[in-house]
Amino acid sequence: MAQVLEFKLPDLGEGLTEAEIVRWLVEVGDVVAIDQPVVEVETAKAMVEVPCPYGGVVTARFGEEGTELPVGAPLLTVAVGAPEGSSGSGEDSGSAPESSGGSGNVLVGYGTGAPAARRRRIRPNRLDRPVTEAPVSAAPVVKAPVLEAPVVKVLVADASVSEGPVPVVSPLVRRLARQNDIDLRRLAGSGPDGLILRADVDRAIRTAEETATATARAPQAQAQAPVQAQAPAVAVAAAPNGVAAAVDAERIPLRGVRGAVADKLSRSRTEIPDATCWVDADATELMAVRAAMNAATGPSAGPKVSVLALLARICTAALARFPELNSTVDTEAREIVRLSGVHLGFAAQTERGLVVPVVRDAHARNAESIGAEIARLTELARTGKLSPAQLTGGTFTLNNYGVFGVDGSTPIINHPEAAMLGVGRIMPKPWVHQGELAVRQVVQLSLTFDHRVCDGGTAGGFLRYVADCVEQPAVLLRTL
Repeated sequence: MAQVLEFKLPDLGEGLTEAEIVRWLVEVGDVVAIDQPVVEVETAKAMVEVPCPYGGVVTARFGEEGTELPVGAPLLTVAVGAPEGSSGSGEDSGSAPESSGGSGNVLVGYGTGAPAARRRRIRPNRLDRPVTEAPVSAAPVVKAPVLEAPVVKVLVADASVSEGPVPVVSPLVRRLARQNDIDLRRLAGSGPDGLILRADVDRAIRTAEETATATARAPQAQAQAPVQAQAPAVAVAAAPNGVAAAVDAERIPLRGVRGAVADKLSRSRTEIPDATCWVDADATELMAVRAAMNAATGPSAGPKVSVLALLARICTAALARFPELNSTVDTEAREIVRLSGVHLGFAAQTERGLVVPVVRDAHARNAESIGAEIARLTELARTGKLSPAQLTGGTFTLNNYGVFGVDGSTPIINHPEAAMLGVGRIMPKPWVHQGELAVRQVVQLSLTFDHRVCDGGTAGGFLRYVADCVEQPAVLLRTL
């Protein structure tokens, strides 16, 4: 006999609470092995393949591609063989297959085992009850109702709808509905047991906007559709600062990387009292040193060294002199936590948005090693293969916005770090050199810092040291 087990979206780590289904790797009726990847999901930090801890036949999938699911929501169900001697009762079959049929390796590197302990009580009529009469081959019976794309309906509320709990698990779904004046009691959820998902609310918002458009084009039709009378109110309520939104305006959900960036930057601006100082530096000598490094032949030859790698090495040397900027603030304990190691983040623009990969133990690396790691992480960022672990844990960030052709900026600190060095474009400018006017390669450097961890004197000393190393790279020889 077989037991149908439910595999839920596991905790992906790093504080992530939801993920979007990008691509299903299996179909209903497919046979899967233990730890075989079954779905590719996109979180706010990375794209990951989720392996299934059970081996058997896929009987159902929950959610279409593009659907956003909260952690703990069902992903799919798998019919697995029951161990010999199983009584087939609900109490026995609910635990035996989990202990013997699953590997526990839900996501490599993020822990497992916990999902089994957090399983919610499932009602007897759910798909994970023992399959005592039908063989595994009968599993596709559930295929049709599960894979059909549900149509979210805006229902007219009555007395029965206004009573009882609303089937919503995610607080993000509730907030989205509240911000757009959507009555959740009027929605028919497309999730298991009528659970209302974010996709349901998004469709309801689009339905309301389309109705508003139709109402604007045909005012005489307003009396024929009760829902249409509410649509203009939804559009006005969703508009910021009381300005009515245009009926043809495009709405782009803040989720994935864009949502994570928005949340983090908002938190940084809210919590951190930041200040910025900047200085122009003559980078002519630094560019000459780099050219000499890359032109070396014979035994002294090596991989090409980028300007970003040299600036990163300068940052680690500066942080050794000014450790106050390699710290974070514990607001609950009201303590400044100075960190012993430098894990250097660098801003990278990708098709998915802005990401900040982290070079681990940058303080123990030379310019060549840092450059190789930056190149490796940059390639992973471009292909969307960075793991959450490679995007977190930074202690200081280097932001080379000069690649966008701009000279200066006042960057926002990457919370919970205490500082960020910004680098503008390096370009020829008139400069007084050795008492005479000359054309030199000039760059603007800016430092944004958390004023709680240090005063302006420390920040200015850090930035001046960085500028001195840029203008006279030989200064770095003291720390090599």
